[in-house]
Amino acid sequence: QVQLVESGGGLVQPGGSLRLSCAASGRIFSINAMGWYRQAPGKERELVASITSGGSTNYVDSMKGRFTISRDNAKNTVYLQMNSLKPEDTAVYYCNADISTYLLRRSSDYWGQGTQVTVSS
Repeated sequence: QVQLVESGGGLVQPGGSLRLSCAASGRIFSINAMGWYRQAPGKERELVASITSGGSTNYVDSMKGRFTISRDNAKNTVYLQMNSLKPEDTAVYYCNADISTYLLRRSSDYWGQGTQVTVSS
């Protein structure tokens, strides 16, 4: 089974920064697109940013210029650098990846357990 484990969340003051990490493990043949989503209490889960295996990125407009997604293919890891954080960024952030395994030989969508980000003074 493939596992995605997020880390790097925590409490930060408005205007501060955090870097989230998500490491994938298991019998992975390849990792295609990866992305970050977030979900605030009472809100639907929303896309934050995504990145293809080739490094092409996509951002939600409200986060452009503040958030940066990147990946290290050698480590099967995706990152989300978050700067100029605002209280409205408070949410559980989830890692997502489209992964092909040796066993199934097909791509499937996997999710991490989530990491809490709280922006408050």
